Amino acid sequence: MAGILAMILAGGEGSRLFPLTQSRTKPAVPFGGNYRLVDFALNNFVNADLMKIYVLTQFKSQSLNIHLRKAWRLSGVMGNRFIEAVPAQQRVNKNWYSGTADAIYQNARFIEKSEPEHVCIFGSDHIYKMDVQQMVEHHKAKGGSLTVAAIRVVKEQAYHFGIIEVDEEGRMIGFAEKPAVEDAKTIPGDPDHVLASMGNYIFKSDVLLKELYADAPDNNSSHDFGKDIIPKLYPKGDVFIYKLSDNYIPGEPKTAYWRDVGTIDSYWEAHMDLLMHETPFSLYNKHWPLHTYHPPLPPATFRDHGDSVSDIAQSLIGAGSYINGAKIDNSILGFRSHVCKNVLIKDSVFLGNAKVGAGCRLTKVILDKNVEIAPGTIIGENLEEDRKRFTVSDNGVVVVAKDSRVGFEEPAAAVEDKKVLADSVL
Repeated sequence: MAGILAMILAGGEGSRLFPLTQSRTKPAVPFGGNYRLVDFALNNFVNADLMKIYVLTQFKSQSLNIHLRKAWRLSGVMGNRFIEAVPAQQRVNKNWYSGTADAIYQNARFIEKSEPEHVCIFGSDHIYKMDVQQMVEHHKAKGGSLTVAAIRVVKEQAYHFGIIEVDEEGRMIGFAEKPAVEDAKTIPGDPDHVLASMGNYIFKSDVLLKELYADAPDNNSSHDFGKDIIPKLYPKGDVFIYKLSDNYIPGEPKTAYWRDVGTIDSYWEAHMDLLMHETPFSLYNKHWPLHTYHPPLPPATFRDHGDSVSDIAQSLIGAGSYINGAKIDNSILGFRSHVCKNVLIKDSVFLGNAKVGAGCRLTKVILDKNVEIAPGTIIGENLEEDRKRFTVSDNGVVVVAKDSRVGFEEPAAAVEDKKVLADSVL
């Protein structure tokens, strides 16, 4: 579609997802066995045939850049169709991006150079499907300066989002960024729900540039779309909303699915959604393929080991995995997960390249990449003990950090014996 430029914000630090973001930016966090969080936003544009995309990166972006290069590089001869990573280069000043609007302002030259009629500004760390072209058509039909994607959420979660009020025509007449629950305006006739901004916007490009250049020198601004740009823009009367529930994708449930995976608990819950008998988010829709990078690996292999029979139920197992006489229930194992005999894995998520020794029991555990678990190790059954070694979420999800070797530590008695020996030598 001519005249549409997309700018995807992919510089999020993701501190609430620690330790998964200890060495990577939030959009680069693996998800669903095969993917990265950024893939879902990119698929929403690519499947809608909107192929002029800048991905704005910042914090800990190396793994993200590698993934974008492997999974999303387009042919150099297609100059009018591109997906290009743009690192924070401090072109305007010596500061890192200070807010979502500042990130676009510091890269305004790409808008000015491309001269699009409209600019799509989307986040990159949510799980959902949207045909963005349908939102573009809605935006054009309304003729407004800005269209904000919105979704219905329970009132108790209002403090996480920008909360919107609209009139009968879908025009924004009120906006509050992350209000207290008691102050959040609910949907008329529905006191239990609010209309929340998804952080996805379509601007008329001239309006966007005007607002960015007006906001940039304001020392009282936090240079954020939700906190500064939208509150100044909507009183002019030409800001509209687009409901995700109005978006139609063949083969998908009619109920709109959108997950903010900003915490360990919501991240784990989104994985569990994939394992439901009637999953609200399908990985298998041929009408909406989920593109990503697939390493050259053999199929997952399942073998029995003597009396230890591999028993896999309600689970997703990545390519290159080798399951040797283990029981896996309601879990997602990423690429190259090697699991030995007599292992029990339940309600867990492996991000890839995990090695689990014989006789282990893992319950409600997230293993980051390159983790090795010693034989006989138990995780997830005694949270008090787990907190001494790992990150444990509010809802009891245990996270084992990247590159960890668990259970190979020397027993305390052996350490004490070495100390006594050293003292005697001295």
